[in-house]
Formats: sequence, C-alpha cells, structure tokens
Amino acid sequence: MLLEALSSAILGLALAWGAYHRLSRRLPRRTLVLATGVAGALFGAFVMNTALDAGNLLTMLVGAAIVSTASLSLLLRPAGRLHHSATA
Repeated sequence: MLLEALSSAILGLALAWGAYHRLSRRLPRRTLVLATGVAGALFGAFVMNTALDAGNLLTMLVGAAIVSTASLSLLLRPAGRLHHSATA
C-alpha cells in the first residue's frame, strides 16, 4: 500500500512538473500546480483501489494519471484574451 501511494504521488508530481514546465504562462503558482498534481494522483489511486479492489500497481497508476491530469486541466487559464460581442 505504501509503495502504491508513493508511486502515485511521484507520478502526480512528475505530471504536474511537466505541465508547469510546458504551460507555465497559463497556470497559477507552481506550488499550487504541484500540490494539485500530487493530490489528484493520490485521489485517483484511492478511487481505483476502492472501485476495482485490486492490488495491481499498473491499474492504480493509470487511474492516478487520469485523475491527476484532469485536476491539472482545471487550473488552466485561456490562452488568449476572450472576445465578447458587443451585442447582448
């Protein structure tokens, strides 16, 4: 259990670091991005462990990566300025 939690936390940290390195202008502070990546990965591993009740490390890491990526995508800001139409 400890190995699975540590592995998913490291995976979430790596995903968050990669996202921040690649999209730093569209993301908030680095500490928030890193914490969100780790928390998302731990939550994803927990959900996969609870839903499938399997001790398969690969399955838990897939779930951790999916939830971590989804939670990191919620932090993204739009790339350019939003254009509002004058007619409403």
